[in-house]
Amino acid sequence: MTQPSAHGAIKVYRGDYVESTHAIHAAVVDRNGQLLYKYGDPERLTFARSSMKPFQAVPLIETGAAAHFGFTANDLALACASHNGEDFHRSGVHTMLERVGIGEDALQCGAHVPRDRKGYEKHILGGGDLTPVFSNCSGKHSGMLATAVYMKEDVDTYREMDHPVQQRILQVIAEVCDYPAEQIATSVDGCGVPVHRLPLANAAYGYARLAEPEGTKHAAALRKVREAMTAHPELVGGTRRFDTDVMKAYGGKVVAKVGAEGVQGIGIVGEGLGVLVKVEDGNERATKAAAMAVLKQLGVGSAETFAELEAYVEPPVYNVRKEKIGKIVADFTLERVQSS
Repeated sequence: MTQPSAHGAIKVYRGDYVESTHAIHAAVVDRNGQLLYKYGDPERLTFARSSMKPFQAVPLIETGAAAHFGFTANDLALACASHNGEDFHRSGVHTMLERVGIGEDALQCGAHVPRDRKGYEKHILGGGDLTPVFSNCSGKHSGMLATAVYMKEDVDTYREMDHPVQQRILQVIAEVCDYPAEQIATSVDGCGVPVHRLPLANAAYGYARLAEPEGTKHAAALRKVREAMTAHPELVGGTRRFDTDVMKAYGGKVVAKVGAEGVQGIGIVGEGLGVLVKVEDGNERATKAAAMAVLKQLGVGSAETFAELEAYVEPPVYNVRKEKIGKIVADFTLERVQSS
C-alpha cells in the first residue's frame, strides 16, 4: 500500500466520505538529539506556541523565585497550563498572585471567555467580571511576574523581549532544544509575551529532555516541571482536555502540552523520547488524532490505554443536534530515519 501524501495525513469523514484533509508534520527525537522517526518535514520552522510553556517555567525554579514564594507542584503545573478557566484554575492563580504579593491587575495576558463556559456564565450572572485570571495563560504570566518580583525587576514590562524574564526564557529554550538563541526568531503569542520559532525536531528534542532530563544543564528544574505536570494534569488543561486526559491515562508515563495552531508536544518518560506534531493549516481538530497515531506507532500504551482515549484516537464529528455524523482518522505512517 502506498503511503498517503502529507496532505491526506488526517482525514475528516462526513458519513462514509472524506470531506476534508489536513497535512501534518511530526518529529520523534531521543534524549541524545537523534531524529528517529519523521513524517512530513521535521525541520519545519515552527512557532511551538504553548507547547513551550514547560520550558518557560524553568527560570521560575532556577532563579529561586518558586522556592522563595513557596510555590507547590500545583503552582508549577499552573505555570505550564493552557487551562479551561475553571474555578480551581482561577483560585489557583489567585493563590499564586497572593503569595507574590501582587494583584490580578498586574497580569498582562488579557482576558478572554474561557473554555469552561458554564462556570463563566455562572460567574457573570452572579455579577462577576471577565478578568485576566480567566485567560488560559494566566498561570504562565503569574510565574513570569513572580520571577520579576523576586529578581527585583520591572513588573510593568515583564512581557517585553528585552526584559530579563524573557531573555532567561530564550536562553533556556535555546539550551534545552539545542538551537542557537540568535537563530530563534520571535514574535508575539496570543497572550502578549514572546513566542519562539525553531525547527520541529529541536522542539521535540526539548520534550525528550523534559521526559528524561538527567545529565542536562537544566535537569533539576525540568524534572520538577515534568513531575508537577504529570502529578496535576487537571491543572495543565482541565475537564475534557487532551493533555489532562492523556497524562491521566498514562499515569506519569507521558507528559503532554498542546500549543495553538495545531501543535502538540509529548515526552515519553522512561524512554527519553520527544514528539512534536504540527498541523500545517493550524486546525486543532487534527492534532489529537495525529498525536495518538504517533504514540500508537511507537508502541507507547496498551490496548486498554487506547480504548480509554478512544475519543482522541478517532475523534467523532457531531452535528448541532449532538449526533455523531463522522469521524477524524489518522492515515499516515512514520518513517524510520536511518542513523548516519
